[in-house]
Amino acid sequence: MPAAHFRYVPNPRMFDELARAPEMRDLLLDKAQQGANFARGFAPEYSGPTYKPGVSRHGEYKDSIYSGAHLNPNGWRAEFGANAPWSLQVEFGSGRPSTSRLRPQGGHSPKARPLGRALDSLRGTA
Repeated sequence: MPAAHFRYVPNPRMFDELARAPEMRDLLLDKAQQGANFARGFAPEYSGPTYKPGVSRHGEYKDSIYSGAHLNPNGWRAEFGANAPWSLQVEFGSGRPSTSRLRPQGGHSPKARPLGRALDSLRGTA
């Protein structure tokens, strides 16, 4: 019985096909939604005074957190972030987060940094 001969033909578009596959979009979007949900979970809700007595700020930053996936020329890209106006980008919190990492600023820091902390949490998961 003759031995079967197989010829391996590489697919030069393999990585492009993988990067544009719907499964890749679903995987990346799932991670982006996970990060956005984590950021929403501890996003601050500022309830202090504002620049004008008739203006109230309650949860606008939390409501502005989004996630999405976009098809770029080299494949899918997923992201999460906050699209609040610049005036709301100050991330109010209960004080300086306790950390062993040295910070360049001295004294009290009013920022909770929910987007950065959410990104750090995703880096810690597989």
